Amino acid sequence: VLAADRAPSVLSVVETAPDRRAAEVDAAARETFDLAADVPIRARLVRTGPADHTLVLVVHHIALDGESLGPLLRDLAAAYAERREGRAPVWEPLPVQYADYTLWQQDVLGDESDPESLAHRQLEYWRGALADMAQPLALPTDRPRPKRTSSDGGLVTFGIGPDLLAAVEKLAAERDTTVSMVMHAALAVLLRHLGCGDDIPIGAPIAGRTDEELRDLVGFFVNTWVLRVDLSGNPTFHELLGRVRDRSLGAYDNQDMPFERLVELLNPDRSTAYHPFFQVMLAWQEPLGRLEFAGLDVASETLETGTAKFDLFFNMIPDASGGAGVRLEYATDLFDRSTA
Repeated sequence: VLAADRAPSVLSVVETAPDRRAAEVDAAARETFDLAADVPIRARLVRTGPADHTLVLVVHHIALDGESLGPLLRDLAAAYAERREGRAPVWEPLPVQYADYTLWQQDVLGDESDPESLAHRQLEYWRGALADMAQPLALPTDRPRPKRTSSDGGLVTFGIGPDLLAAVEKLAAERDTTVSMVMHAALAVLLRHLGCGDDIPIGAPIAGRTDEELRDLVGFFVNTWVLRVDLSGNPTFHELLGRVRDRSLGAYDNQDMPFERLVELLNPDRSTAYHPFFQVMLAWQEPLGRLEFAGLDVASETLETGTAKFDLFFNMIPDASGGAGVRLEYATDLFDRSTA
């Protein structure tokens, strides 16, 4: 743990012409981290005029998850307001630090070899839930899967309109499910129509902030779980949604076991060609909310990093229109943009 007064500066300022702004922003977004040596956060302020600046904030996932963006940006806005008045920001101490969380997690989970431990019980749940699952998912790719994935990716963005999202929300309420469950069921139906079979595993992130004291803490709490969707027997969509609900509730009750540890212990067939247990992920994210900085007109921008963590990653975020924006990240090893 590096003390704040010993941390190197993470901010650099670049002055450039307006027509070079996009290139500078893109370069900053694609710069990687050496986790053995680098502080896992950096910022670049691209100045294209006296009153025109773009702040590119890049944080490695090891130090931040999606739910950390809210408190991080609130703190940044508060610090900016104080510095603008010539004062250093003063922070209320948080009730816990990330190191406290890591110790708590180890204490709660216990030893996987102890039949009484939470880790053992959750390991056995996932051993049953993921047993005998064929890998990888038979996606209709444009090219054969390479022996080693390059992690190169592209991005397609599209929207879900307010009327459609309202209908999804209505269906979710009627069937005692969540919007995320409806989206998972719909994606499973799509993948089945594309020839992926009746046994479809879809990865999903889960926030992992099970204690109120973690709400304002910036860090990596999110865990990954696998929703194995069973489409056998030609179910109606309502029947399928019930299956997804049951599987989801089981996963929620066994969410504490870190996914990376599950992979180690369950030891599926390992390959450099695809992600273990699932190759398609869907995330239903909470919206970031309005960005407000004292004296500034602020807007957020969507950036491409040119990478893909999975074969397909559907990242859905509700927006101010009442609908939702979708970012589909795809592996360019496998898919052309038109296919994605």
